[in-house]
Amino acid sequence: MSAKIVTVFGGSGFVGRHVVRELAKRGYRVRAAVRRPSLAGFVRTMGLPGQVEAVYADIKDDESVARALSGADMAVNLVGILYESGKQKFDALQAEAAGRIAWSAKAKGVERLVHVSAIGADPDSPAKYASSKAEGEAAVLDAFPDAVILRPSIIFGNGDGFFNRFAAMAKFSPALPLLGGGHTKMQPVYVDDVADAVCTALEDTSTQGKTYELGGPTVYSFKELMQIVLDETQRKRILAPIPWSIARLQGRILGLLPAPLLTLDQVRMLETDNVVSEEATSQNRTIEDLGITPKSVEAIVPGYLWMYRRQGQYAEDIKRETV
Repeated sequence: MSAKIVTVFGGSGFVGRHVVRELAKRGYRVRAAVRRPSLAGFVRTMGLPGQVEAVYADIKDDESVARALSGADMAVNLVGILYESGKQKFDALQAEAAGRIAWSAKAKGVERLVHVSAIGADPDSPAKYASSKAEGEAAVLDAFPDAVILRPSIIFGNGDGFFNRFAAMAKFSPALPLLGGGHTKMQPVYVDDVADAVCTALEDTSTQGKTYELGGPTVYSFKELMQIVLDETQRKRILAPIPWSIARLQGRILGLLPAPLLTLDQVRMLETDNVVSEEATSQNRTIEDLGITPKSVEAIVPGYLWMYRRQGQYAEDIKRETV
């Protein structure tokens, strides 16, 4: 086991669990810095006894962040939200907290910092999610110029909030919505590949100060991804095009729910393609340039969307036997 300690903010989340597991596999001692350590005890099972621990951290508080980083050699910030709720605001969590973690990491003598942002981060974006991500990146680099910024596209894997969300919708709804006609381009990236990229960025000193865009091997339209959901869940549903004007109205209304299915901010994000830029490709700032061959949607998604089929995992076998 390495003597080096890595503090992972957001270590109990969807991406965080995979990052913590990969770090433990590589022999690091890991602190999963979370709001509720009592609910994150499962992270201890991701490594050898004593290798991984859940520690309390309030990323809105300077002292709390400093304590989580005390004695750490490296740090990873994975904190982010998909929509605002109560006191959980984009600016506070994705911009201010990102800067706070970076400043504290520098003050505590942390050697390496990886900050996970998102493709589409843009200070001029009409979507608060994207603009706050860009503000967070700027704050991180201002405090910690050698930090590595990773911008993933839609992240998929068992337990994701994208394919699972629409597969669950297809169980009950007669149609899946194609916002703006379903033409928006996306480049989904596998969560284990993102975790691999985080660890590589921590270990490879040539990545310092660079921003990498992480996408999978294939670019899809939103419509194509919805068809994959239907194919893998063996459901026949209407793919219903919805004009952007109607989608924005739906976002305003549904965004008022405690756990909204759609928000206006998410609609605004979907109006822009979510793919690796030509600039990142030409400048060798992609996941492949980190030495990772990304896995495809087709190779991974069937392994967990079967749970949404009417007859479960063996639906295809049953169908063949009855033909």
